[in-house]
Amino acid sequence: MAEHGDEIIRLENVFKIFGPQPRGRALTLAKSGMKKNDVQAATDHVVGMSDVTFSVNRGETFVIMGLSGSGKSTAIRTVNKLHDITDGHVFVDGVDVQALNGPSLQQFRREKMGMVFQHFALFPHRSVIDNTGYGLKVQKVEKAERDKASLEALKLVGLESFAHNSPRELSGGMQQRVGLARALAADPDILLMDEAFSALDPLIRRQMQDEMMAIQEQLKKTILFITHDLNEALRIGDRVCIMKDGAVVQIGTPEEILTQPATGYVAEFVQDVDQGRVIDVQTIMSGATTVSSSATLSDAITSLGDASGAFAVDDDGRPTGLLTVEDGIRAAQMGTTEVGSALRIDFETCAPTQTFNEVYASAGRGLPMAVVDESGRLVGVLNPREMMEEMGRVEQLIDGFEREVFM
Repeated sequence: MAEHGDEIIRLENVFKIFGPQPRGRALTLAKSGMKKNDVQAATDHVVGMSDVTFSVNRGETFVIMGLSGSGKSTAIRTVNKLHDITDGHVFVDGVDVQALNGPSLQQFRREKMGMVFQHFALFPHRSVIDNTGYGLKVQKVEKAERDKASLEALKLVGLESFAHNSPRELSGGMQQRVGLARALAADPDILLMDEAFSALDPLIRRQMQDEMMAIQEQLKKTILFITHDLNEALRIGDRVCIMKDGAVVQIGTPEEILTQPATGYVAEFVQDVDQGRVIDVQTIMSGATTVSSSATLSDAITSLGDASGAFAVDDDGRPTGLLTVEDGIRAAQMGTTEVGSALRIDFETCAPTQTFNEVYASAGRGLPMAVVDESGRLVGVLNPREMMEEMGRVEQLIDGFEREVFM
């Protein structure tokens, strides 16, 4: 996951009511906590957003996820004022966006944000490079300069060699890449992506997700991404905001959403998600337990306590051997008194950020695994048994919510 700095987008207690008198009785009822459907029945007004508050950090991929009518697309449209809000505040980099109008709003949109839509919206009569540079053309950037920026953006999405092709010569996935390149060409701080990959076939969609994550790793943009697909949200999001009926239900990291669903509604969503793809090693690893190679074997076994194993490390803190309780007792029964004779060197290592799925095969041996940082230094120990217990805990939690929902 990316590291993030300060807040760049903030919505504060935002309400959006659709109808002829949005600031009338419908807003009063919504503010009193009345549900979306009840407000509509009472006033014939539709609640698009109800008391929505969230913030997005600079350099973060923040995903808003929800089904049709949840308010997710309405939320993203308040950030660039495609929708006026009924009440509350929307700030982008300290600017009250909803207070902007006319040329100042147009300039703010052009300089601050690029938008990628579900439908590619390419001009069929313009070449790929001219489609990519269209936003720069609107800004009256000279052709040579905009072509240079467009080629750089096309290179990022792997389409540099198609610069002079017509959009109709490209597949759907390639056309969506042009849409992404067009948003990147102007080098905006913020990318707004509204169901950007939803029209693509599953395989192409996954490739686009990979591509976007690779580009994000390089460019560190702020991405506000809208989707109805929880798998997509958990795959690409640093944090995920789940909405329902115009309101925020839960905000958290993919792991928090999966392992700590706040409501039965969220639990219903996560029941079909492959937990091992989301939960990572650092969630359950224990502190780095070490043994000294110079200790006696009996002292080393005693020092393990409840731990299933401990590692010997070199002067740089890198693991060199694993002592398990079983190996230690077996060696002692054979008359060995030195720790070194009981250490096994066929241990597995993993990184704290690896997912359960990535370490599953190694964990299948049943031995404690050394969790190491980029330099190979020991930072923790992963017990395979605790891995399985965590996955079981999440399943039980979700089952409990389901019983609540359907009873």
